[in-house]
Amino acid sequence: MPGGRLTQQERQQIALGLADGLAYAEIARRLERPTSTVTREVMRNGGPSAYRAEAAHRATERRAHRRRPTAPRDARAPEQAHGRDAEAVREYEETFTTVMMGSGMPTMMSRVMACITLTDTGSLTAADLVRRLNVSPASVSKAITFLESQGMVRRERDGRRRERYVVDDDIWYQSMMASARSTAQIVEIARQGVTVLGPDTPAAVRLENIARFLDFVSESIARAAEQARDILYTNPGTPSDD
Repeated sequence: MPGGRLTQQERQQIALGLADGLAYAEIARRLERPTSTVTREVMRNGGPSAYRAEAAHRATERRAHRRRPTAPRDARAPEQAHGRDAEAVREYEETFTTVMMGSGMPTMMSRVMACITLTDTGSLTAADLVRRLNVSPASVSKAITFLESQGMVRRERDGRRRERYVVDDDIWYQSMMASARSTAQIVEIARQGVTVLGPDTPAAVRLENIARFLDFVSESIARAAEQARDILYTNPGTPSDD
């Protein structure tokens, strides 16, 4: 399996694969590259709909020239538990971060989210994040504030009274519910517009259609989140004697 940076020819093959509607795994198989390499390459350079081989190659060259010498990444990374391959974990964390960015999350917020999510404890302190990501405390604080506003992390105090930022199963439930509530607010505003603009006018009809669609979506999200939490995250009960 080839290693190192992607070549311009490989980027052209990625672009052709995307144009043909191939999945990342299939493109990676044809290139004899890890799927994570292809995923990261595409998401870092515009996503599947905007990826261009030439532009991606130029952007990579620019990043390489701008990159300043730093301490080896492995020297800063915590020792890997459970016999994990440190390089594979590092690469996966980059891929996770890139995909989060592709979903619309800002870069630093994506890095913090990935860093916390991929720890076994599911929680880190601000000092942990500063050390692991090699960023300023202010950057961590801003990222946590954003993630907390989206319901994607929560704060708690540990036994040493340190504030920890947590990502666990319930956080994803809370995030989905926050999304449903946000969508419900749009529904309410859209229906207010129907009254303001006058029923049966073209603009009002458009707003009513928006409200009906989003109302259905928000209710579906909330219902699915409740069902998923009940089914997936409920501890099995004690078997009955029947």
